[in-house]
Amino acid sequence: MSEAWQPRDATHGVIVPGRYGRGGEPGVRVLRRAGLRLATIIAGKGRREEAARALQELAGTAPPAAPKAAHGIMSLVWSGPDQWLMVGDRADAVEAAARKLAGLAAVSDQSDARAVVRLSGARIRDVLAKGCPIDLHPRVFKTGDAALTAIAHIGVQLWQIDDQPAYDITVPRSMVSSFWSWFDASAAEFGYAVE
Repeated sequence: MSEAWQPRDATHGVIVPGRYGRGGEPGVRVLRRAGLRLATIIAGKGRREEAARALQELAGTAPPAAPKAAHGIMSLVWSGPDQWLMVGDRADAVEAAARKLAGLAAVSDQSDARAVVRLSGARIRDVLAKGCPIDLHPRVFKTGDAALTAIAHIGVQLWQIDDQPAYDITVPRSMVSSFWSWFDASAAEFGYAVE
C-alpha cells in the first residue's frame, strides 16, 4: 500500500517529538496517545440503569453519574446526563461496546474523529489557564474530575489523570493543528517536551 494511503493518527506531522521553547527543565510534557479506541455512548430513553450495568461489565468500572472519569479495563468519561466517552486500547473496543449495548444505548465510534494528548508537568495549569475558562486549581479540579469545555475557542473534553497534574484532552481531528498552534505559543515560555 502506498505511503499516502496509510492510516495516520490525527496528530501525525503536527505534534512532533522533541524539546521546544525555553531551555532548562521543561515545565510541560506532552504524550501523544495514538491508537486509542474511542466511542460516545448515549443511554436510550429509560435504559440508563441497564446500559450502566452492561457498560460496567464491559469496561470494568461503573460509568460516572457526574463530571468524572472512571478507569478500569477501559476508561469512561462523563459527557452529559446518561452519556459517556469510552476510551481504551483494545482493538475491538467499539465493536464490543456496540454488541454489549445493543438496544440499550447508541454507540458512535470516535476513534478517527478525535485526537487524545496527555499534558503534564509543573507548569501545565499555567499553560491551560491561558486558554481554558474553567478553574483547574487543585482545590477545585482534582484527580478524576472531567469537563466539557473550550481551550482557545476549540471544544475539548478533558479529565485529570493524577495529582502531578496530568490531563488527557480530546481535540476534534479537524482542530488539532489549531489547538497545537495555540499550545506551542502558550507553553513556549515554560519549555515543553514531546515524548
